[in-house]
Amino acid sequence: ASSSAAAASSSASATSSSSSAAASSPAMKPVLEKEFHIYRWSPEKEPPEKPYMQTYKVDVNSCGPMMLDVLLKIKDEQDPSLALRRSCREGICGSCAMNIDGKNGLACLTKVEKDMAPTRVAPLPHMFVVKDLVVDMSNFYAQYKSIEPWLKTKNDDNRHVDAETGEAKEYLQSKDDRLKLDGMYECILCACCSTSCPSYWWNSDKYLGPAVLLQAYKWISDSRDQFTDERLKAVDDAFKLYRCHTIMNCAKVCPKGLNPGLGIQKLKSQLH
Repeated sequence: ASSSAAAASSSASATSSSSSAAASSPAMKPVLEKEFHIYRWSPEKEPPEKPYMQTYKVDVNSCGPMMLDVLLKIKDEQDPSLALRRSCREGICGSCAMNIDGKNGLACLTKVEKDMAPTRVAPLPHMFVVKDLVVDMSNFYAQYKSIEPWLKTKNDDNRHVDAETGEAKEYLQSKDDRLKLDGMYECILCACCSTSCPSYWWNSDKYLGPAVLLQAYKWISDSRDQFTDERLKAVDDAFKLYRCHTIMNCAKVCPKGLNPGLGIQKLKSQLH
């Protein structure tokens, strides 16, 4: 009899602990299937196909909150052929720039709305597409290289050479001069701003665009650089600089909250 009582007590205890564990565990989120219309095009298709939008359904309650999480879930679980760029997942590298619901942004920083409205995802506008969401950045990087984005000093400048050892010294900068670079050095060259600019759409072969001009102005403003006049002369061109008409799309889409349009206006005022 005592053995039966002990077994009953043990069973009741197990049932009780099981119930409390179930009560303490988080409730499963309901399935929320959302449609994503994603731009697809591949140069490898035979016969060649025109670009098209492909629809995928994803349970947004079963993945991370950002657009990049959704795209990786599609690539991992539904369609491994989907091509996109991504790296840091933290809004630092700029690799996952794309057009989401008509606005340029970084997929890793763009939150997915948990509603039933479909989301459209396309590559950066007015760029040559390599495949799907991957665009050719060659022209953009060539323009960036053209402004010589590195610190330049005169050959006859001996202020930064140790007189005794002949070794190079640091290029010191005051706090006030350093503050002048705020709002420019944070640029991650994702091209969201340049590819949202109508002037860049129309003249991307000649107009440097918001991102590159902001970086040009950064080096012009840097007190340590000794080629200010030469840099100003290099961008003083009807197409390189003056195609900017202050439409300001650039400031609206920058994922780092910068204002390239303002920098371009300051650059123009320094020339005239």
